[in-house]
Amino acid sequence: MAKPTKKSRIGILTGGGDCAGLNPAMKWVVKTALDERLQWERGIQYEVLGIRDGWRGLIRAEPAAMDITGYLVPLNLEMVRTWDRYGGTFLGTSRTNPYDPQNDQSKTVLDNVEKFGLDALIAIGGEDTLGVAYKLSQAGVNAIGIPKTIDKDLPGTDYTLGFETAQNVITEEVDRLRTTAGSHKRVFVVETMGRNAGWLALEGGESCGAFIILIPEHDFSIERVNELVEEGRRGGARYEIIVVAEGAKPSGGFEVVERGDMDGFGHKSLGGIGEFLAAEIHKATELDSRSIVLSHLQRGGAPCAYDRRMGRYFGIAAVDLVVKEDFGKMVSYSNGKITAVPLKVVTGGPSLVDVDRLYDVDRYNGRRTILSQRR
Repeated sequence: MAKPTKKSRIGILTGGGDCAGLNPAMKWVVKTALDERLQWERGIQYEVLGIRDGWRGLIRAEPAAMDITGYLVPLNLEMVRTWDRYGGTFLGTSRTNPYDPQNDQSKTVLDNVEKFGLDALIAIGGEDTLGVAYKLSQAGVNAIGIPKTIDKDLPGTDYTLGFETAQNVITEEVDRLRTTAGSHKRVFVVETMGRNAGWLALEGGESCGAFIILIPEHDFSIERVNELVEEGRRGGARYEIIVVAEGAKPSGGFEVVERGDMDGFGHKSLGGIGEFLAAEIHKATELDSRSIVLSHLQRGGAPCAYDRRMGRYFGIAAVDLVVKEDFGKMVSYSNGKITAVPLKVVTGGPSLVDVDRLYDVDRYNGRRTILSQRR
C-alpha cells in the first residue's frame, strides 16, 4: 500500500469558559487524525495545529514565523497521551470575539486561517465560540464545532462537555455543606452558574437533594420561598439547602449583576442572587441563613468518567466530519446517538428548561411525576 501523499492541516482551539471534557476532546481529535492505520486507509496524512487562547490566538499569531512558541503549537500523540485525565484546557482559552462590534478583527482571523494553511478548523465551545465558527464558515472557513458548556444550553445537542462534571461538583459541595448546616440549624443558599438556562441548578439540585431549586426560566416569589422554608421547619427539618441559578430572579425583579462591564459578546457578569435571597429569608423568618457561591469551582477538577467518554466520542466525530469534508457542522449527541447538525443551530437561542414538563412551580423543585404528568 502506498504511503499517503495528500497532506492536510487541522487547527483546533477552545473558547469561552474552561470546563472538564475539553482536554479529552482535544486528545481524541489528535489521536484520530494522526492514527497511522487510519491515515493509510484514508490516503491522507493529517497534522494538527493547536491554537492557544481561543480566537485570540488566531488574531495575535504571527504567520511569518509560524508562531510556534507563541499562539500556535503542533500537537502529537505523545503530547496528548494523558490529556484526558485533566480538567481545564491545555491550549488555554479566552472570551475574545473576532466579530466584536467595537473592535472587529474577523478579517485578521480569516487571513491567518489562510496563511497558516488550515484546511479545517475545529472549535470547541459554547454559543459564543461556535457562533463565531458559524460566521467564519459562512465566510469560507472549513469549520467544525464541538459543543461545550456546563450550562448544557446549546440547541441541537442533548449534551455539552463539562455538564456532568459540574453537577458532580455541586453534589459534592452540598454534601459538605450539610454537615455544618445540620450542626447549626442553618439555611444555606447555594448559587450556581446558569445565566439563562437552569439545567445546572435543576439537575444539580436534584442530584444533591436540594430542598428548593430556583431557575431563570421561572421567576420565584420570595414569600413562597419563605413559606416553604417554614413548612420544612414545622415538619421537623433541621436545615434547608436551596440551590439557585445565578440568572434566577424574584417576581417583578431583575437579575443580580456582580459587575456592570460586559465581555466581548455583550454579557454582563451575574452574581449575588444567593446573598440577596439569604438576607431576605433571614429577614422574614429570623432563621440563620447563609449563602455560598460555587462560581468557578463548577468548572474545575478532573473530568468525570462520562465527560471523558463524551470528549472521546465528540473528538472522533469531529475528525470524521473533516475526513468527509462535511464542514459547517457541530457534532451532537441526540436521542442516544452521536450525530452532527448544522452550526447555524447555535444561533437559535439557548435551550431552556421545559418548565411545564420538568419543574414543579409550587414546590420550586423538580417534578415528582414522570410517567404521568399533567397536560
